[in-house]
Amino acid sequence: MRHLAIPERRRFLQGLAALGAAGALPRLRAQPLVTAQTFTLGVASGYPSPSGVVLWTRLAPLPYAPGGGMPPVVVPVRWEVAEDAGFKKMAASGVAYAEPAWGHSVHVEVRTLAPAREYWYRFHAGAASSPVGRTRTAPRLGAKVDQLRFAFASCQQFEQGYYGAYRHLAAETLDLVIHLGDYIYESSWGERPVRPHEGPTPVTLEDYRARYACYKQDESLQAAHAACPWLMVWDDHEVENDYADDRSQNADAPRWFLARRAAAYQAWYEHMPVPRSMVPFGPDLRLYTSVNFGRLVDFKLLDDRQYRSPQPCPKPGRGGGNVIKNCAARLDPAATLLGARQEAWLGAGLAASKTHWNILAQQTLMAQSDSLAGPGQRFYADGWDGYPAARERLFQQLAAGQVANPVVIGGNVHSFWVADLKRDFNRPESATISTEFVGGSITSHPPSAAVLAAAQAEGPHIHLATGAYHGYVRLTLTPQRLTADLRGVADIRDPHTGITTFSSWVVAAGRPGALPA
Repeated sequence: MRHLAIPERRRFLQGLAALGAAGALPRLRAQPLVTAQTFTLGVASGYPSPSGVVLWTRLAPLPYAPGGGMPPVVVPVRWEVAEDAGFKKMAASGVAYAEPAWGHSVHVEVRTLAPAREYWYRFHAGAASSPVGRTRTAPRLGAKVDQLRFAFASCQQFEQGYYGAYRHLAAETLDLVIHLGDYIYESSWGERPVRPHEGPTPVTLEDYRARYACYKQDESLQAAHAACPWLMVWDDHEVENDYADDRSQNADAPRWFLARRAAAYQAWYEHMPVPRSMVPFGPDLRLYTSVNFGRLVDFKLLDDRQYRSPQPCPKPGRGGGNVIKNCAARLDPAATLLGARQEAWLGAGLAASKTHWNILAQQTLMAQSDSLAGPGQRFYADGWDGYPAARERLFQQLAAGQVANPVVIGGNVHSFWVADLKRDFNRPESATISTEFVGGSITSHPPSAAVLAAAQAEGPHIHLATGAYHGYVRLTLTPQRLTADLRGVADIRDPHTGITTFSSWVVAAGRPGALPA
């Protein structure tokens, strides 16, 4: 038997104790610490590469208890990856260690798989076994890819509806899902809730862990995670509504708010199928990254919360967004939504891209949205309209024509949008430089129909803006075209609701702008 180094041996013995193994710390043997209900939060995979994928689970036999009901010891977790759903042909396996400091979450980065193929995975802890998940690796860099089917979703306020949309998404046989933020909500709001949040408004790490446990116990959400790999970005509600860098919507002291943000970021990491490169250091977590699928597409995943300038013209005594008119601060040329470092990273990555398509996966609506009918303009300051100089810097690069087929996808606004991104939104005849699709919420209540109608009337670049549906956007991508199907459920108050494709759009390669399918 291989001799273990001292730290590794210590972790191994601690794990044996957690499992009540014979001969290891007998004082714990009478306490069954891993039960058949250990994997209450399901499994997930994410961030596929040509040689592997990230596998995730978390041990939480009592999801709302401190530490998920686990004792403060390290627990060995065996993981398996197979080429078939029956696990007859194994592809990889190993042992990971679930540590109490990270909520007994498990992040396994498998790097020995074949490119562009399906795999199935599962976990074991003691006598307990997890559900089985399906995942898929990415094609080799530069490989020819004929088609990619993926979906994106966002904004899933637990109290406001059931996750019937995810039940349908799980049945789509997709290659990939991209979540664009507001995975949890820290606050309760809206009318006619269908189910309650468990616990208080989260502030501490244990609070945020409990809030994620509340969401992740939903069977439809677990099924969607187990169906294919996911890519993740966050928005504001993973911490607090409308926060900007160290600025709280409630004008909390920055030092206190950053401590809260650190707790929220750690809980996010503990519950997402993300790589170790995203491990947080206090209130800092490097979220933005690039994920490539052969020569077909490069996804740029962006973070517009952690580094942004404060929103312009807030309400007196508060931070966060506001509906603004005649706000000179909105035009500040130094204002940024992404931060200087991320802007430079994005610019360099777009300039170097060799793929047929380049998709910017970010949090919110990028197209100008003027909600004031008639003369004058009125904008919501929390989105790109609050930072027009930052948007202009990005558009300058897209307009230069060196980025092949840029497409923007977003969430946040609880409504479906299809828009052409114009070189100058105030001149409808100006060039279309990109196309944007914004997905409606999974459950979160939409803005008023009057606001959406006014924005569409004032913006000829906006083809569609509707809050009549909840759901997600399904996209089929080939080298020649992108097809976007807007999928809406019939009733978010019914967990078994039906779903329909209520609108479909096409973008042809080399011709920015959306056309009805």
